[in-house]
Amino acid sequence: MGALMNPLYEQMNVSVFERMSSLATRFGAVNLGQGFPDFGWPDEILEAAAKAVKEGSNQYAPSRGIMPLREAVAAHYNRHYGGNLVGDHVCVTSGATEALGAAILATIKPGDEVIILTPAYDSYAPMIRRGGAVPREVALQPPAWRIERDALERAVTDKTRAIIFNNPQNPTGRLFDSAELEAIASVARDHDLIVISDEVWEHIVLDGQRFTPLSSLPGMAERTIKIGSAGKIFSLTGWKVGWMVAPPELANVVARAHQFLTFCTAPNLQAAVEFGLDEGDAWIEPMKQRFARARDKMTNGLRGAGFTVLDAASTYFLCVDLKASGIDLDDESFAAEAVEKAGVAVVALSAFAEDKPPRHLVRLCFGKKDETIDAGVAAMARAKELLA
Repeated sequence: MGALMNPLYEQMNVSVFERMSSLATRFGAVNLGQGFPDFGWPDEILEAAAKAVKEGSNQYAPSRGIMPLREAVAAHYNRHYGGNLVGDHVCVTSGATEALGAAILATIKPGDEVIILTPAYDSYAPMIRRGGAVPREVALQPPAWRIERDALERAVTDKTRAIIFNNPQNPTGRLFDSAELEAIASVARDHDLIVISDEVWEHIVLDGQRFTPLSSLPGMAERTIKIGSAGKIFSLTGWKVGWMVAPPELANVVARAHQFLTFCTAPNLQAAVEFGLDEGDAWIEPMKQRFARARDKMTNGLRGAGFTVLDAASTYFLCVDLKASGIDLDDESFAAEAVEKAGVAVVALSAFAEDKPPRHLVRLCFGKKDETIDAGVAAMARAKELLA
């Protein structure tokens, strides 16, 4: 029967996150691979979701999302970044990955090319191919992971339709600076490109730094499709409530793609997210501080165990340089050995690129309770002793 199946999926590996989480369960390992926090959600939002199940609608929601949530998303961004967004700019989706998929399918056509900056979230390239287009990688180089305009310009051809831009960036933890944002914007403006700006980590920006939406740059509001995530904002990744924000003429097309992917998202979760956004932002700064403490605890623990850890300014993630740490294994071999022999699951960074990716780095999730971090650092120390 295999010959009857779509070769894109028939030949595709299971997601690295699913694979490593399964191995963590199998070997009873500390799971620092999949990016979910084990702290940080406001209990009031959980109570709002439970109340909405009992007292609200449990039937199909409007495909684009309940209007109170769409308006709450718009108001949240107006409050944080300025602007005049309204509900018509917003389409609610079943998680940010679905928003990305809908935005990609609505933007490209067969034969187009789409620029992605690697290492990159692993849903981008398969969805680009599913739409009949070709991903073109622009590789960022460790440890700085800087965006260079010349490299972007070299990737543009007469077939280029869009750029997918992730800021802050998973898996590197980079928060790109104003010059790098302008590099993306200027290439998009000069070549009349759409930018799908994956900004799900926008509130997990540490050390007093400030996030700047790409759409706020000159000439970018009309060509940017912003992707956001309640799962990341509220540390409720399993809820799978996301959204895209764009000018209505773009938002309307993305919404048409969305309607035939998931159609709509659970109404009680939408109501709870609306409650969370409308209640204000007092929880954001304490959340940032808690993630910063977790990052520092893991970083200091790993460095104390002899690992070279790259700086992380945002997201839940940091990267360890195996080669600089004295470990002569590639990232995939280390990940496989560490989960089975040392009891810790990490993710090989080479899973985030296809064209000659670096093979000496692994990604760890630091968004964990102290006891999880302590157990993970101890397991990484065992891995170093066993594998160095």
